[in-house]
Amino acid sequence: MKIGLEVHVALPTKTKLFCSDSTAETKEPNSQICPICVGFPGSRPVLNKEAVRVAKSIAIALNCSVKDKISFIRKVYFYPDLPKSFQITQLSESIGSEGSIELEKKKIRIRRIQIEEDPAQIIREGGYTLLDFNRSGTPLVEIVTEPDITTEEELRETVFTLRTILHYQGVDVNQEIKTDLNISLAEDRVEIKNVTGIKNLIAAAQYEIARQGAIIEKGGVPEKETRSFDAASGTTKASRKKESEEEYGFIYEPDLTVYDTKNLAENAMRIPTKIARDLAVKHNANYKTILELIAFDTGALNLISTFEDEFSFNTIIASLEIMKRFGEPSNSNVFKEILNLTDQKIDITREVLKKIKSGDKVEIKKFSESQIDETIRKMLNSDATIVEKYKKNKNVVNFIIGTISKKYGIQPREAAVRVESVINKL
Repeated sequence: MKIGLEVHVALPTKTKLFCSDSTAETKEPNSQICPICVGFPGSRPVLNKEAVRVAKSIAIALNCSVKDKISFIRKVYFYPDLPKSFQITQLSESIGSEGSIELEKKKIRIRRIQIEEDPAQIIREGGYTLLDFNRSGTPLVEIVTEPDITTEEELRETVFTLRTILHYQGVDVNQEIKTDLNISLAEDRVEIKNVTGIKNLIAAAQYEIARQGAIIEKGGVPEKETRSFDAASGTTKASRKKESEEEYGFIYEPDLTVYDTKNLAENAMRIPTKIARDLAVKHNANYKTILELIAFDTGALNLISTFEDEFSFNTIIASLEIMKRFGEPSNSNVFKEILNLTDQKIDITREVLKKIKSGDKVEIKKFSESQIDETIRKMLNSDATIVEKYKKNKNVVNFIIGTISKKYGIQPREAAVRVESVINKL
C-alpha cells in the first residue's frame, strides 16, 4: 500500500496572486474581484512577490531545494470555476523540490512545492449552480509528496507535522486545507479529490483501501480514476477517469516572465517537532508535553525562550499547562504572575486566576518540604505493600499525589516528585 498527498494551502498574503484585490474574508459574493480574477479577455496577471517569498519560506522549512529562478505554466482544462479555461500554476520550474517532512521514525519525501492560483467557489443550492469569484486568484502552494505513507498512523503524523510547520510560517491552519489523496494497492493510483480535515482524510483512506483490497481479492485490478469523498456516508465515489499530464496541454504562461528568487528574504525556519525534541533532551523533559504546548502556539514557545534563564523549565511548562487548562491565551499578561506563584508551589485554581486578573492579592500559605514529606511517609506507612506495588506500577500512588497536591496547594507534578523522593529514601 502506498499513499501520497497533494496539499493545497492558502498563503497568508493581503492581496491575490496576480492582482491587487483583497484576500480578506467577506460574506458579500463577488465583491472583491477584477477583470484578472474573472478572466476577462485582455487582462494580464502581475505576480505578487510576497506570495513567492512566503512560498520560498515554506519550501525551505520543508527541506526543499529552492530554485533561483522560477516560471509559471498554464494548466488547460474547462470547469465553471475557471472561466479562462486554464489555471496558472507551476511544474518543472516550481519554487521547491526534493524536500521532506521528518516524522519521528521516517521521512516522507516531497516531490515539489508549486505556487498556483485558487479557482472560484462553486455553490450549489436550490437547483442552481452559483459562482463566487472572491476566492478566485487567492495564492496557494501545492505540496506534493512521494507515495511514502504506508500506515494510518503515518498519515496522521504527516498531516499533523505539516500543519505545525505551516502554522510557524504564518499560515492559518484553522482555515479549510484541501488535500488530494493518492492511494494505490496495485500498479495504478486512485486519486480522491479535495478532502478536508484529518478525520475525513483517515475515513477516506480507510474506505478506499478496503475498496481496492476487495477488488484485488476477487482477481480484479483497481481502475485508474479520480474519485470524491462523501463525508456523510464515509465512502468514495467515481467522478471521472484520471487525466494524464499530456491531457492538460501544459504551456508556458506568456504573460509572466522568469522570476529571480535569490533576493527574497525567507522567514525564520522553526520546526516545532524538532524544537520540542531539543528542549526535551536539554531539560530531560517529556517531548509530547512540550509539543502539545507549542505545536500551534508560537506565543508559548516565545514565553519559554523569554523565561528559560529566570525560572526552572518544569515551572515554565507547568505554568503554560495552567494557561491552557483555563483557556488563557499565551499572550495574556497574567503569565508572569502565574509563573511566580507556580515557582512558589502555589496551586493555581480558577479562583486564584480570577484574583490575579482582577489585581487582588493572592494569599500564600507556605509549607516546608519536611512537613510535606512527613505526611507522605505517614500515608505510605498505612499500607505495607504499597512500595512494592509502586515498583511495578507507579499509578498506585496517584491517590497520595492527589491528596498532597490538594492539602498543600502544590502542583501535581511537584507532589509526584516529592512522593518519589520519599519512596526512594525508604
